[in-house]
Amino acid sequence: MDALREALATRVVVADGAMGTMLQAQDPTLEDFQDLEGCNEVLNVTRPDIVRSVHEAYFSVGVDCVETNTFGANHTAMSEYDIAHRTFELSESGARIAREVADEFTASSGRQRWVLGSIGPGTKLPTLGHIDYTTLRDGFQQNAEGLIAGGADALIVETTQDLLQTKSAILGARRAMEALGVSLPLLVSLAFETTGTMLLGSEIGAALTALEPLGVDMIGLNCSTGPAEMSEHLRYLTRHSRIPLLCMPNAGLPVLTRDGAHFPLGPQGLADAQENFVRDYGLSLVGGCCGTTPEHLRQVVERVRGSVPAEREPRPEPGAASLYQSVPFRQDTSYLAIGERTNANGSKKFREAMLEGRWDDCVEMARDQIREGAHMLDLCVDYVGRDGVADMAELAGRFATASTLPIVLDSTELPVIRAGLEKLGGRAVINSVNYEDGDGPQSRFAKVTRLAVEHGAALIALTIDEEGQARTVEAKVAIAERLIADLTGNWGVRESDILIDTLTFTICTGQEESRKDGIATIEAIRELKRRHPDVQTTLGLSNISFGLNPAARVVLNSVFLDECVKAGLDSAIVHASKIVPIARLEQEQVQVALDLIYDRRAEGYDPLQRLMELFEGVNMTSMKAGKAEELAALPLEERLKRRIIDGEKNGLEADLDDALTTTPALDIVNNTLLDGMKVVGELFGSGQMQLPFVLQSAEVMKSAVAHLEPHMEKSDAEGKGTIVLATVRGDVHDIGKNLVDIILSNNGYNVVNLGIKQPVSAIVDAAQEHRADVIGMSGLLVKSTVIMKENLEELNQRKLAAEYPVILGGAALTRAYVEQDLHEIYEGEVRYARDAFEGLRLMDALIGVKRGVPGAVLPELKQRRVPKRDTPVAETSEPEGSVRSDVATDNPIPTPPFWGTRVIKGIGLKEYATWLDEDALFKGQWG
Repeated sequence: MDALREALATRVVVADGAMGTMLQAQDPTLEDFQDLEGCNEVLNVTRPDIVRSVHEAYFSVGVDCVETNTFGANHTAMSEYDIAHRTFELSESGARIAREVADEFTASSGRQRWVLGSIGPGTKLPTLGHIDYTTLRDGFQQNAEGLIAGGADALIVETTQDLLQTKSAILGARRAMEALGVSLPLLVSLAFETTGTMLLGSEIGAALTALEPLGVDMIGLNCSTGPAEMSEHLRYLTRHSRIPLLCMPNAGLPVLTRDGAHFPLGPQGLADAQENFVRDYGLSLVGGCCGTTPEHLRQVVERVRGSVPAEREPRPEPGAASLYQSVPFRQDTSYLAIGERTNANGSKKFREAMLEGRWDDCVEMARDQIREGAHMLDLCVDYVGRDGVADMAELAGRFATASTLPIVLDSTELPVIRAGLEKLGGRAVINSVNYEDGDGPQSRFAKVTRLAVEHGAALIALTIDEEGQARTVEAKVAIAERLIADLTGNWGVRESDILIDTLTFTICTGQEESRKDGIATIEAIRELKRRHPDVQTTLGLSNISFGLNPAARVVLNSVFLDECVKAGLDSAIVHASKIVPIARLEQEQVQVALDLIYDRRAEGYDPLQRLMELFEGVNMTSMKAGKAEELAALPLEERLKRRIIDGEKNGLEADLDDALTTTPALDIVNNTLLDGMKVVGELFGSGQMQLPFVLQSAEVMKSAVAHLEPHMEKSDAEGKGTIVLATVRGDVHDIGKNLVDIILSNNGYNVVNLGIKQPVSAIVDAAQEHRADVIGMSGLLVKSTVIMKENLEELNQRKLAAEYPVILGGAALTRAYVEQDLHEIYEGEVRYARDAFEGLRLMDALIGVKRGVPGAVLPELKQRRVPKRDTPVAETSEPEGSVRSDVATDNPIPTPPFWGTRVIKGIGLKEYATWLDEDALFKGQWG
């Protein structure tokens, strides 16, 4: 086993190809199958000679390892034949045959050969309720125990379609190794459909986020598709996976012929693909699946023998995952919002629905939070007198398929947390652990942490110890340090998977001892992030304002959150729609809230008293009415712009109708509405507006454009060209893309709008199906710029760059990045469109050039600046006997006040003018 681990770490290892078709080619009889036709695993005991011959055929062409004939030797598959009791027997016999052949080839060739114990997915999908988790896990454990007993060098969980199914197999294999006292490499290989996801809709990012924390040694893809369809997923894995990668594709997508299914990819095609994957993606294990033969693998061996996997520099994205998607703990420009409304202790509406068994209503409350902009959902079912295990199983199971967001399992009861984990295929976060009853082996801390590690969950850790809740900065930081050291040193939890909650207490009681609690929380966050930049921080935010009326709470919560985010807060448990951007609050309210948070009392001035005065008799309804009056007093153009910025839809259509009496529809969009969206983008980019409110503004913009569209002049020139538009994978923002759709459609272009979260495979398929002239990709998030780059690289790899010019747009893009950096890597034409109207001009130019229209030219690309020199630099050579200058090298390195980038406004010019390098400013920035 150590030799296999070393080989996987130092060179490319080649596995075998298809097993089932090789067995069927030898025409086993019904008697050979013991009247269980199609149960190939029975051949391990009735016709070991046939199974042996397949292994020999692959070893003879030079592969390093073979998989056992045990793909279906698991509880659910064996149950289909009523022989589940033979799971161990057939697993052990299959491994023993492969072991014998491997040892013979090792002895005869002098080169080590290995056995991979195959654990197939079975026939049941636990996420859909086909089977319970425990039964499935225990069945996989029997499978793994048989493989280990038969002599497997490693275990490979393969061709899985459901992440919960995958996790149960991994945990079953782990339990088998623990029971038998061995440690084998554990590999996991997933089946991705031509849709770009696993069977139940899981994206590759969700799979990696869910499975990597389980301690598997390798991850990759097999079956379902050929290598061409796997490229995009492998590109993602090579950039984000910490662990080595594998790939065992089919021989292309099957083609149905008169003689049955035929796999079209020949040996050379497979060898070409695997050679490219090893070079481009750094694969450590390659092989084949359905339709591949010993000849396929012979050519793969010849291509990659002696190769070393290309060096990778993965950029992991710590986070949680639902069944469908991964959500990073670090958001681009704001905090991660954990929705608090699906909590039986915090929401009366949710509690009553749960107590009455109105499960669909509970699910709808979860969906409401998704619409409001939450990134994860806090699920708490704890209630006196209820069966928490049953309630958690019911709701976690429903949320698993109904919600696209990861779940935070919030309970004080270990069995309730376990019930949730056994229903979720994605990666959960457990809320929470602390040292209230110490850290001994039987403490709640140890029990919950052990469960989290087993299931690969992240952990919220509260700054509470045996003395109680920490209230001072020093106590909060000290307990946090203890938690981090314990979790990383004793339990193997990564710092990036720990979410420290420095605790929030109300500052609204008027009691002297609570006045500094807000400051303590903020400064503890700041100090913690200084010491541990990789650790996540979180808060149960709304405690800060307990005791105030609802309108005042919204203001204080919003201002406090803003201050915490500036100090380094990564996430907060909040009602996302009840947090208001600072830019939308009245200045006096913000200032008084800040004075309260920082305890800026003065003689005759108590900020708590003043805040209560400001909101005396004020409720949420009257606050909204006041905002409406303020809006109505603005000039029409400013009012429309303000509606976009504030996300205010009431009265929008009437204002638009008034504007149409004097201004063309396109001018309203271009000169007023887009100006509003530009301000929204600036506020979002500087962290002053959170994503939920960007989405609100986008919805108002969408409604405004839809209302104006019938009034836009349409071109008579139909069929000018076709463009495929898509928001890229992982991004759900489409207002800009939809505006491009309207403008181009009204100007005679055929637009194929694919919608949001589109993988490059879907974009390519649509472009080919509709014979597109141009591809357009959009995205709001910073990470979308990386995905656009990956998509361009994929188009290069598929030799499609010359065929498809690409237009890119989105708030995070810059012209320089697209027309310099991306232009350098894309083998075709790629351009940046600042807005829909520039998109139209680019489309006209691209189509004109493509069709040879006289006078049609593309605008010049933005040129990369090259610093000018007044005089040439003379060549110099290193003088002989060079002596190092006498400079101290042991000076302490200062720690920056924060990591990453931050926008700070309101600093006077005099404060930083002396630090400016005028030469660099004038020459480098202004040319």
